[in-house]
Amino acid sequence: MNNRGVTRLWLAGLCAALSVSGAPDGGARPGWIMAQQAHEAAKARYQTNADDSVAARQLASACFDCADLTTKDSVRADMAREGIEVCRLWLRRAPEQAAAHYYLGMNLAQLARTKSLGALPIVREMEKEWLAALALDPHCDYAGADRNLGLLYRDAPGFPISVGSRAKAERCLQHAVELNPEYPENHINLIETHLKSNPSAAPGEFEKLRALLPAARKQFSGPAWQSAWEDWDPRVKAIQVRLPSAP
Repeated sequence: MNNRGVTRLWLAGLCAALSVSGAPDGGARPGWIMAQQAHEAAKARYQTNADDSVAARQLASACFDCADLTTKDSVRADMAREGIEVCRLWLRRAPEQAAAHYYLGMNLAQLARTKSLGALPIVREMEKEWLAALALDPHCDYAGADRNLGLLYRDAPGFPISVGSRAKAERCLQHAVELNPEYPENHINLIETHLKSNPSAAPGEFEKLRALLPAARKQFSGPAWQSAWEDWDPRVKAIQVRLPSAP
């Protein structure tokens, strides 16, 4: 499974939970059965060698995917807690590994989605873990820490309710593009943000995205990336429609 390409969806669910009224779960996305199978396989590998960082990363990622795809908050919370526990044990052994901080933040985000206003304290911990990942390895998961931070700052309520900040969002999303320009999601997020707050900057960024897409389709190919492209392609089309007309 690879659900890194749909970061905006689970963060949108979290940010809705941070609002006063909250929002219902939007429903499951395709891939739940595959995610369950991947989780079972990753858990079996981890149970035979819990000290292996690769096994820990695979299980933490699989927990996130299952939490992301379920429609039930109870299942989401259980999967998230499992991923959190794996990451905390991993960090005790290897506090310098960026991926451990990164996936801890990811699973904390899934747990926060189940807590409505109770998510507010967790958001600060998510931010802390992604900042730690960024400091240790900014390229982790194709600039995943900057990508997550940028969307969190963009979509979360601002001070004093939460951590939202348009300026921080722009900086993080721009940094993600600079770090890993080959990754389509980084450009898509930045363009969508420009269209909200700085439309004149969107066309130039879109040209960069359009130029890299042929190579990206070759690099990020196969079943593991299917869900990402199912998200990216409609967003690219939607961006094209929304681009401001040339003067």
